[in-house]
Amino acid sequence: MVTTEILNSPYLRDPDVQLMLRAKEGDEGAFTELVAAYQDRIVGIFCHLLRNQEAAEDLAQEVFLRIYRSRAKYEPKAKFSTWLFRIANNLASNLRRNKGRRKEVNLNPHDTGPLGIRPEEQLLMEKSGLMPARQAGLKETQAVVRQALETLNERQQMAVLLHKFEGMSYADIGIAMKLSEAAVKSLLSRARENLRVQLEKHING
Repeated sequence: MVTTEILNSPYLRDPDVQLMLRAKEGDEGAFTELVAAYQDRIVGIFCHLLRNQEAAEDLAQEVFLRIYRSRAKYEPKAKFSTWLFRIANNLASNLRRNKGRRKEVNLNPHDTGPLGIRPEEQLLMEKSGLMPARQAGLKETQAVVRQALETLNERQQMAVLLHKFEGMSYADIGIAMKLSEAAVKSLLSRARENLRVQLEKHING
């Protein structure tokens, strides 16, 4: 049933919101489209947070199970991707809080992964001035940046991943992480400073 609130939602132009509304009405194909569009992206985010492929896949499945089970009550109060990553952020936070850090696994720094280019590669490609062209080989450098990312706390990591991977705005990250836009800016600023310090340690070491 389409309510007045849904008809007045500013997010109706989001094609993924349209798919979720179809899923709400029982269109299984629409839900399958959403899973296909976001599954690898969610797994990639969880892989970087948990450093465990199996745990990442399990948690991604739980995200979609929660969405499917709550589809009848769905209301488009944000972009679909923002709502999705809010659920993902909540699950990741709960897992970390209840079970502590999962056992880490080694991920090949040369792999691009399901999300395409990894965040450590994106950070390397930015003109930070910290990684000169004659710096050590790409493999070593990626490992250093990955280690730097792992020194960030959970909230900083999630903010960086959403910003770098998903290109989400401060406002959308705020919705996903239940933070104000100003808090997101502050969080990302602290994360960038922490990364800068870690990378300078390597360069000057």
